[in-house]
Amino acid sequence: MIERSHLAIVQEVDKQGSLTAAAGVLCLTQSALSHAMKKLEQQLGTDIWLREGRSLRLTQAGEYLLAVANRVLPQLDLAEARLKQYAQGERGTLRIGMECHPCYQWLLKVVSPYLAAWPDVDVDVKQKFQFGGIGALFGFEIDMLVTPDPLHKAGLLWEPVFDYEQVLVVAKDHPLADVPHVKPKQLLDEVLVTYPVATDRLDIYTQFLMPAGISPRRHKTIETTDIMLQMVSSGRGVAALPRWLAEEYALKMPVVAVRLGARGIAKQIFLGIREADAGTDYVNAFIQLARASATRA
Repeated sequence: MIERSHLAIVQEVDKQGSLTAAAGVLCLTQSALSHAMKKLEQQLGTDIWLREGRSLRLTQAGEYLLAVANRVLPQLDLAEARLKQYAQGERGTLRIGMECHPCYQWLLKVVSPYLAAWPDVDVDVKQKFQFGGIGALFGFEIDMLVTPDPLHKAGLLWEPVFDYEQVLVVAKDHPLADVPHVKPKQLLDEVLVTYPVATDRLDIYTQFLMPAGISPRRHKTIETTDIMLQMVSSGRGVAALPRWLAEEYALKMPVVAVRLGARGIAKQIFLGIREADAGTDYVNAFIQLARASATRA
């Protein structure tokens, strides 16, 4: 009764805002589109849209159908793409989602030898998802998620890749550069520079500052690591980064890494995949190569 074309229409009308625009994208006439949806409404016994002047508003049934479309269509698109690749003797594309901003540099070191070893597999990296990282895995937007904060759910597998320590990065001439470790209260007068991530997902907040009831003087977000550390090296702030990345930049910039707290903040990087993909050879090959890179991270 409900066909893929119906789902595509509902999704495209929601994206485009009108039947006319959606019909153009879907290469249909407006009358054909309207007829298809009117027939579906008759079969279902409920309206999908209500007209409000020149605009359309989804009914409760329409909202549900849109949610189904957003969930099902990506899976159908992926299935078709993979079947075409199998038919052509190809392996496909490994789509990697990133929930770890500083891991991008590490990922580049893994992707290069991976592409050389698997010439019939493409790699695509995404950092923004429609439903968040976990939702992107379940919604088939991505095939693998790189994250330091795995969320264990049925249907997903998490593979630990490497351990690292989260440290504070300061300029070489900063007063904190020579201390054995930083205490939370020592950041009261600092400008803390981080990636644009919610504070409840930043370890320096959740594992260091918040338990002590401390907030920095100012919190500034910057998307790129290079610019972030340029700010730090010029004395315009401090940043929290993995030790391996901080020490890599310390070779070319006047910055140093300082332990956060007497015990430090220990973290792990995980790769998450769907259980159904656990037997896919090129997915497993990437995980093994990522683990092998741990000694270089």
